[in-house]
Amino acid sequence: MSTADLAATRRTSRLALHDRVALVLALVAAAGSFGAFLSIAPNRLADGRPLTLWNVGLSQTAIVLALLVLVFMAAFIGDRTWRSGALFASGAGLLISMLLIAGTAAAAQLDPQEPARRIALGSAFWILFSVGVLACFQGLQHAARIWKALLSLALAAALIAIAASGELNSLSLAREFHAQRATFPTELLRHIGLVAAAVVVASFCAIPLVLAAVYRSGARSAIFTTLNLLQTIPSIALFGLLIAPLSFVAAHVSLAREIGIGGIGAAPALIALVLYGLLPLVRSADAGLRNVPANVQEAARGMGMNAQEIFWKVDLPLALPALVSGLRVVTVQSIGLAIVAALIGAGGLGTFVFQGIGEYALDLVLVGALPTILLAVAADALFQIVIANVRSRP
Repeated sequence: MSTADLAATRRTSRLALHDRVALVLALVAAAGSFGAFLSIAPNRLADGRPLTLWNVGLSQTAIVLALLVLVFMAAFIGDRTWRSGALFASGAGLLISMLLIAGTAAAAQLDPQEPARRIALGSAFWILFSVGVLACFQGLQHAARIWKALLSLALAAALIAIAASGELNSLSLAREFHAQRATFPTELLRHIGLVAAAVVVASFCAIPLVLAAVYRSGARSAIFTTLNLLQTIPSIALFGLLIAPLSFVAAHVSLAREIGIGGIGAAPALIALVLYGLLPLVRSADAGLRNVPANVQEAARGMGMNAQEIFWKVDLPLALPALVSGLRVVTVQSIGLAIVAALIGAGGLGTFVFQGIGEYALDLVLVGALPTILLAVAADALFQIVIANVRSRP
């Protein structure tokens, strides 16, 4: 073997890092696993004593360690397909095993002599669970769209099946959810409805602003200055500022009062969400329309198109990915901001968040926070699929 061949063989056989994200995830999970896996408290208000992962059981600890080793090894796999598969498999395994281990350990810690005892999820659980989610996302980055959808649906179905089986009923989070199960569907639908209405209204309000910003150079500076100023107002302050004028309108306009406009409730929440959503929509649409290639527009004029035809047949289709990206930002932003709307009586998932804060019950806070996170992730994933389809169109 020649010297060049020997050097090439050594280079190819050398251990190489191919995925820094996977390496970081493995190290974070390994460090976080030393924290409290569960917290056992005599009641929902008292501080609990920690229960580490290795106190739960050696076999459970071995399973978690094996999955973390797989995440670590995936960082050094050269083949992208095998690396993605290892990451998704280890991430899905972490998610499923974390739920099963937590449910079994919580059931073992219940004491009939202490009916008020609460077993809460600790920091180690949330770190390992988050690493599992991120590993799944990282593994699906380069997968085909059909595989992304199928694997995501299969994993979601597995997690839902575990929750529906009753394996998690011993956890305080599940007990808080069962205590709120009568009102949870109503508040969830109210949250979704408020976000959907805000996105639709903001989209219609953004249309004249976009047209003025793109085609009226004198109005562009005033529009963006005003919208940027609105973004600097804290959400709670904006909700508070709307109470007085809307109360005045409700007191003096009977029609407004009849349709539900008032100082508190859904009306100020909807107005605030619309105002916050205007800047991302206008900015993304402005960028999309201004980045249409000038030679494409010139070609359209050469074909005999007038300004209106150029807008509908050339500018708008080419700017569509940017428009959908703006809708994606506004939707995810509104899902999070709608939590604060519960402070002014608009309802939604924020009701459980602020009720839990008031009662010093963290698991009740999670009853509202976790579905909000899932809604935001689902909306973001859906818009990513739409954006990918729009960009792939000829």
